[in-house]
Amino acid sequence: MKRVVAFVYGTLCYLLFLATFLYGVAFLGNFGLDRTIDGAATVPFGQALLVNTLLLGLFAGQHSVMARPSFKQWWTTFIPTPVERSTYVLFSSLALLLLFYAWQPMGGTIWEAQDPIVRGAMYSLFAGGWLLILVTTFMINHFDLFGMRQVWLYLTGQPYTPLKFTKPGFYRYVRHPLYVGWLLTFWATPTMTAAHLVFSITTTAYILIAIQFEERDLVTAHGSAYDDYRKQVPMLVPGLRPTVQSDLRVKTA
Repeated sequence: MKRVVAFVYGTLCYLLFLATFLYGVAFLGNFGLDRTIDGAATVPFGQALLVNTLLLGLFAGQHSVMARPSFKQWWTTFIPTPVERSTYVLFSSLALLLLFYAWQPMGGTIWEAQDPIVRGAMYSLFAGGWLLILVTTFMINHFDLFGMRQVWLYLTGQPYTPLKFTKPGFYRYVRHPLYVGWLLTFWATPTMTAAHLVFSITTTAYILIAIQFEERDLVTAHGSAYDDYRKQVPMLVPGLRPTVQSDLRVKTA
């Protein structure tokens, strides 16, 4: 019975992620919602900046802390290991939904493209970013990333096996195509307001910092294979010569 419960729980967490993902498209693209990232200010600028900064900080803290191996080791003393990833997905979705709900527009226009061709190009890059995010997750095993593989293996009585290090598709050109997609969704907009700029700058800074911690974990997990990969493939910009030094501790047999 507990295997069925875990599978149902994981499925519900996954469906919540899908709903949050679609809501995020509308939120960042200003499509059909009463509250989106842009808009006229309804509270004083300082108050809006404080609220938005706290919301972004809450998401960044949750997303980073719960992803660390040391936290996972502690966390799985309280929750079953097969649903650890699903629980991470659940908390990430809830943190994002809170951000969407409580976000405060700040007014002010940084730029606004009037030319239809430029606006179309911006929206195309925006859509391309979301598509890149989705496609990239399937390249590295979408269902493992969002917890469904774990609960399915548990349901069917099969042991979980960690994914092997591979370089599929876009990963041959940049180490983090998933983050490239996110950056496109943050910055590719025909209208950049003050609130949108705060969001884009903060999330970009978070991504650049998070990559450093993530790559340390990947070197620990995959050893010299990932350390060599870092030296050969650029981080975010295709064709850019990597500048990575061999300063990470590589796990040896």
